[in-house]
Amino acid sequence: MTTLATAIAPVITPDALADLLRERHDVRLLDVRTPAEFGSVHIRGAYNVPLDTLGEHSEEISANITTPLVLVCRSGSRARRAEDALKQAGMASLHVLDGGMEAWIAAGQPVRRGEARLSLERQVRIAAGGLAAVGGLLGALVNPLFAVVPAVVGSGLVYAGLTDNCGLALVLAKLPYNRPAGCDVETMVRALKAGVAPTSNIARPAVSVTSCSR
Repeated sequence: MTTLATAIAPVITPDALADLLRERHDVRLLDVRTPAEFGSVHIRGAYNVPLDTLGEHSEEISANITTPLVLVCRSGSRARRAEDALKQAGMASLHVLDGGMEAWIAAGQPVRRGEARLSLERQVRIAAGGLAAVGGLLGALVNPLFAVVPAVVGSGLVYAGLTDNCGLALVLAKLPYNRPAGCDVETMVRALKAGVAPTSNIARPAVSVTSCSR
């Protein structure tokens, strides 16, 4: 069990986080997935500030939040990148949910669900595979120069694997599919700083959940 006097591990397991949330009310959850992913499923009480917009708000968040902040994404990769960005802004007491939402769900912990959406990781695989396949076919049937396309895609995937930094994911994250109309990151950041629910959200009445909300 975690108490106020007990240090929180830098990487925290789903069960330990569940205990922590029950015992302490000063801990905040920051989900850095896309608004669409967040709207599909998230931990109750989490705030959503997508990774690709976090950089412009990192100093503001760091300057206003002194309580423990647990970073959440799908598997842990984006949360670690968010941790690096916030550390560079001078923020302390940062923690990462081990295994992300996948581990949280696998552990049987409660979630809020909305409209099912493809995760950003799956979108990257689909887009990269599609580009490579089309480039290969065009290279074989139209012009050998099209073979450059799968070579570039493959090189990009190798780079992403080595650096944990995927340019294709950043591009896809900005598409309307991943940015439902009405998502107000500025409102979310203000709510995160204040520790209260935002006043402007994306409403999804059909499934009784908000995307981009606490």
